[in-house]
Amino acid sequence: MERKGGSTAVVTAETVAVALTKTATTAAEEQVLRMRYGAALDHDTPLPQAHGGNEELEDELLVIEMALLRALKRRAAESKAKAKAAAPKSATKSKIVSALKGKKKS
Repeated sequence: MERKGGSTAVVTAETVAVALTKTATTAAEEQVLRMRYGAALDHDTPLPQAHGGNEELEDELLVIEMALLRALKRRAAESKAKAKAAAPKSATKSKIVSALKGKKKS
């Protein structure tokens, strides 16, 4: 028995993104397809809400999100401050090293 030549199809991120807008899939299925083929969401698309209409859960999630954003901003400010503090030391160190190199040559 002879094997028939199989056909191949090229699947691109664009075709997956278009197909996902036209079909109904579960959130998990959509996530898997987007990760597997690298299909990005449209930037204007609203993010799915996890609260499911429950106002208490919505408020609680909002408080958690605000706390996380505050912590992120604080962490960014701290790392920026550390970078500023480290910059003069490296400039001073480079001046010292270049001066010592000049003395070795003399």
